[in-house]
Formats: sequence, structure tokens, C-alpha cells
Amino acid sequence: MDSSFSTSLFIIVIISVQYVFPLISSSSAATRQQLAPALYVFGDSLLDSGNNNLLPTIAKANYFPYGADFVKNSTGRFTNGRTVADFIAEFLGLPYSPPFMTLPEDKLPLTGLNYASGSCGILPETGLLSGICLNLGEQVGLFEGTVKLLKKQFRSSEELSIYLSKSIFIISAGSNDYMNNYLDTLLFKHYTQQEFAQLLVHKLSFHLQRLYSLGARKIIVFEIGPIGCIPSITRKYKHKGQCVEDKNRDVSLFNNMLPAMLQNLTSSLKGSIFVNGQAHWLGYDAIINPSHYGLTDASNPCCTAWFNGKSGCIPLLRPCSNPYEHYFWDGYHLTEAVYSVIASRCIYDTSVCIPFNLKKLVNK
Repeated sequence: MDSSFSTSLFIIVIISVQYVFPLISSSSAATRQQLAPALYVFGDSLLDSGNNNLLPTIAKANYFPYGADFVKNSTGRFTNGRTVADFIAEFLGLPYSPPFMTLPEDKLPLTGLNYASGSCGILPETGLLSGICLNLGEQVGLFEGTVKLLKKQFRSSEELSIYLSKSIFIISAGSNDYMNNYLDTLLFKHYTQQEFAQLLVHKLSFHLQRLYSLGARKIIVFEIGPIGCIPSITRKYKHKGQCVEDKNRDVSLFNNMLPAMLQNLTSSLKGSIFVNGQAHWLGYDAIINPSHYGLTDASNPCCTAWFNGKSGCIPLLRPCSNPYEHYFWDGYHLTEAVYSVIASRCIYDTSVCIPFNLKKLVNK
């Protein structure tokens, strides 16, 4: 899910889901045992760690109050603190995967990279209203270039293959294909909801097979969260109850197709493990039952957001004083507290990441 912003302008984006309270402190991550060689991250603004800072797009988050609770402040993360990718990196004993766009080719680390780009999606048409972003196909293309550069750092192709097969790959994409495309443009209006979901799953499958062909073997794919519950949607459409449920039903069509596609890839691609990050139910439950997750507000952005809370944070304004009790950071994105929940469930439980949680996946 993603969002688009600037100091005085903002365009629509999206949200996928993930939540919990801080798992591992940033300071302890460096002293933990390294459980995987690297973490490679793909997707949208839910995982973007700063790639959009250097792209000609209004979908940016490199200003206060974004990063208000992050150790490095406003890095370009579309939240107040850490993302799901950051929590996973900490668990793996790895540094946070740096944004690909910020590094010169001769400085690529062996501990992973982040290719995620706010406002983009699975389809190349998604996010263009906000400017230039990296769609999933382009992200995989950049990873292909990375693999070519990595060959120079390994003594043999076999060593590189082992390194890639043991690395963890995570993907969160698709929210923007609804928010910034299907629901907001005329490009795909001739598709039924079912046909559009099938199109996204088909395209996603193609990109996952490309990643496999490049050496990826352990891949976690998060489903789309309850976009019908985010402020940019609930404040735009008339509805009963806390969420715009027909928007949630739209993305559920995609989510319902995802398990079979991932299981088919695991069965057909030798040595692969595709994990389904089933975060939609968890995100929805935290909105309907916020007190169960230590939250007191599951409706309003923590920061003061443009357009009556429907968009990105207005620059330099102080956010709410209790972000760890808020579900939403801005009109689209979630707080670190919520991202922590899904990361924790994916790492240790079997209720989100299926058929293996991350703790088991690293040992496969």
C-alpha cells in the first residue's frame, strides 16, 4: 500500500497490512546471531525505506513527522518508525536493508537491499499519477542487475546460489493496484472485480518466477490488507460500520487466489518455498477490536494529515503524543506499533505466515 505526498500536494495510494508492538530493540539486533545471509525487500510504501526520495514523484516521506520515532528520523519510510521489513531484519540479525536507489554499484552490501517504492504496484500503470516509481517488474529487474554485480563478490556461481537460496525475500504489493488504479482510474474499468484480481495474481506469479530464476528460494508474499478501513477510504465513501466493506471484498478476491498460486509455485519450482503472509484478517481484527492489541484509536491518523486526514502528513506539524496506541499514522499507512504485530506473528506464529513462520523458514 502506498501513499503519495509532498509539502503541499498528495495523491492517493494504498495500504496492505501488518501489526504488533516492538519485538526487538534496534540496539539488540546487531548482537543477535545472523540467521540468514541477506534480506531482500520488494513492494510499495508499506516497505519502502527511501527509494522514492530519489525518484521524481510526489509520493515521498522524507520529512518530519515521518520517522518521528525512528532512530535515523525521516529516512523515507511512510510511518513513524520501523516497518515489517525492519522488524524482520532485526530478527534475522541483519542491518536494515538499505534502499537500492541510494547506493552506488560498488557499495552494494551482502546483507540485502530494499527495492520497494511508494505508490507503485504489480501493474506498470499503477502509481503513474504520482510521478515515477518502481513497479514490481522494475524492482525485479534491478535485482537481476544486483545478482550480476554479486557474481563478482563470490568465488563461484555455486557459492552465489547457496547465498541466494538461504537469503529471505519479502514482498508486499497489490494495494496500490486497487487504490491508485482500479478504484481511482478508468484504465481497468472494463475488468470485473474477479477478472482484475486474476490479472494481478497472474502478473505477480510471473514476477515470482523471475525471482526464482535469479536464485531466490525462500519468498514471503504478504496479501493485501483491509484497504476499506483506512482513513483515505472511510472518509471518502459513505458506509455503515467502521469500514467500507465492499472495498475489502474487492481485495479479498485477490487474497483468496493467492494461496493456491503460491502453493503451485512451491510444487513446480524445485527447492522453492513460497510463504503466504495472511495479514488481512489480523489487520481487520485490530481495527474492529483495537483494545485486544493495546490500541485506543483505530480510525484517525496520528499525524495531522492533508485533506481532513485522508492523505499524507502535513510537514513539520507535531504528531499525536501516543503513536503506540494508534493504528494509523497518516491517511494511508500504519504506525510502527501495528507493523510490529504482523512481523511478530509472521516470525513466531503459524497464524499469519503459512505454511512456515519465519523462524522455521530460515532452517529449511
